[in-house]
Amino acid sequence: MSRARSFDVVIIGGGAVGIATASSLLRRRSSLAIAVVEPATEHYYQPGWTMVGGGVFKAPVTRRPMASVMPEQVTWVRQAAATFQPQDNQVTLADGSVLGYRVLVVAPGIRLAWEKIAGLEETLGQHGVTSNYRYDLAPYTWELVRNLKSGRAIFSQPPMPIKCAGAPQKAMYLSCDAWEEAGVLGDIEVEFRNAGAVLFGVADYVPALMEYVERYAIQLKLGSNLVAVDGPARTATFATADGEVQREFDMLHVVPPQVAPQFLADSPLAAESGFVDVDQYTLQHQRYPNVFGAGDAGSMPNAKTAAAARKQAPIVAVNALAVLDGKAPPCDYDGYGSCPLTVERGKIVLAEFGYGGKLLPSFPEWLIDGTRPAKLSWLLKSEALPWIYWNGMLKGHEWLVKPRPLTSPGRAV
Repeated sequence: MSRARSFDVVIIGGGAVGIATASSLLRRRSSLAIAVVEPATEHYYQPGWTMVGGGVFKAPVTRRPMASVMPEQVTWVRQAAATFQPQDNQVTLADGSVLGYRVLVVAPGIRLAWEKIAGLEETLGQHGVTSNYRYDLAPYTWELVRNLKSGRAIFSQPPMPIKCAGAPQKAMYLSCDAWEEAGVLGDIEVEFRNAGAVLFGVADYVPALMEYVERYAIQLKLGSNLVAVDGPARTATFATADGEVQREFDMLHVVPPQVAPQFLADSPLAAESGFVDVDQYTLQHQRYPNVFGAGDAGSMPNAKTAAAARKQAPIVAVNALAVLDGKAPPCDYDGYGSCPLTVERGKIVLAEFGYGGKLLPSFPEWLIDGTRPAKLSWLLKSEALPWIYWNGMLKGHEWLVKPRPLTSPGRAV
């Protein structure tokens, strides 16, 4: 085995939180030697895929070359991570090479487990089966919506955890809005089959969402988990408390089950869930103080959203620098996540909340009441947030997400 290359910080993952963390670190200490381990050559603004599926964005605007977002000062290691040796402060890559680190940030994201739904993989992108959770499929969602004039449309949601828990609903509401405008909604039977027990996990936002469920005459089926798809027969099978239910469909929007990447789940860094075993406030590993977890790969009980990643990145940066300096992490994370629920074209219910479902609005209520659909929230989602993502977050600008001192229960301020 070749001699390990060593860095001050090694970041596993060149997604939203990995790039943002690297940029936040470099803004604070430009002399750091940082490696970002990422095999992908493309970087995606995934929150935009809902808008692609709703006919608002074209898919290419959500994609840029990885080289264009990778900070110039970092070493981009175009490999996949394979195993972790935290006792030796090392990561082994897929090609057998080794990286040494003083601090490790583990942020490889979450894996979409399409294979857990029988028959799904072979029918995706045809037979009316689609998903906004894939770049190449989101345009097919819009194609199906535009062409459907009657029949049954089913939107599924798997058990938690999933990234952007509101996305399954967003796809449905935007589709219904398009059908309503086309004058065909009355001829389409819409079902929302959610494996969970509630429409949305934070109760304050449910009344506004239920108004749209009723407006679009959506049949809400809770405790209904998609387990199999027969594309050619246009039949979906759902597991319910009363046994399996088969439903014919003309359009099926699927959200796949989601799990930790296998190389992480098999590692000494994993919690029982398979995700990085971290303190939910400091994002520091429970057993290895010089390891941090962030983004969708973290074990924290927050909503897995891009907004959460935007809030976490500077916190990880500040806390990682403290560890490099032999100090304790000075900042904590309140569980913030945001889910802009697109209930119709031009209006959004801007859900912003933290641990325990506590509401954490970014704007005063007189400007945006997040519990009600608002046009300003739509402008935020469609115009401001993509710009902020590419030009702010990924470049280390921390607008509205400056790290704060430790304030979590049982911790010194």
